[in-house]
Amino acid sequence: MNKKLKWLLLIAWMCIIFWFSHQPSIQSDEQSYLVISMLRTIGINFNSVFGELSNFIIRKLGHFTEYFILYVLFYNVLKEYFKFKSSILLSIVFVFLYSCSDEFHQLFVIGRDGSIKDVILDTSGGMIGMLIVYIKNKIEYVSKS
Repeated sequence: MNKKLKWLLLIAWMCIIFWFSHQPSIQSDEQSYLVISMLRTIGINFNSVFGELSNFIIRKLGHFTEYFILYVLFYNVLKEYFKFKSSILLSIVFVFLYSCSDEFHQLFVIGRDGSIKDVILDTSGGMIGMLIVYIKNKIEYVSKS
């Protein structure tokens, strides 16, 4: 994949996160319920397991997943410019900073608020991304040896 495409994917994903964050809480809740109903159609009944917590859990899984993907996209861009160690560390720093800016942005959205807990959750998604990238890299290194 070339550098321009990597940058394009990263910027597009950042715009998607911004778009999700810019939606009022009512609209965000509706999207969570849509995901729950889609899961139910494929035989996964989230409500029967988690009840009223289902919406909350889906929203938090969304945060985690968004920033997991963001980490991978940041890493794919940064590895073009930096060595492995710098790339994995800078990627998590940028994930954290983008999460902070995203939560700040939500302070100005109707029905939303910024939350340090969400920054921690978002960064955790990025850290799992970092762990997977690290393990994948080590496996590739060992298999080449």
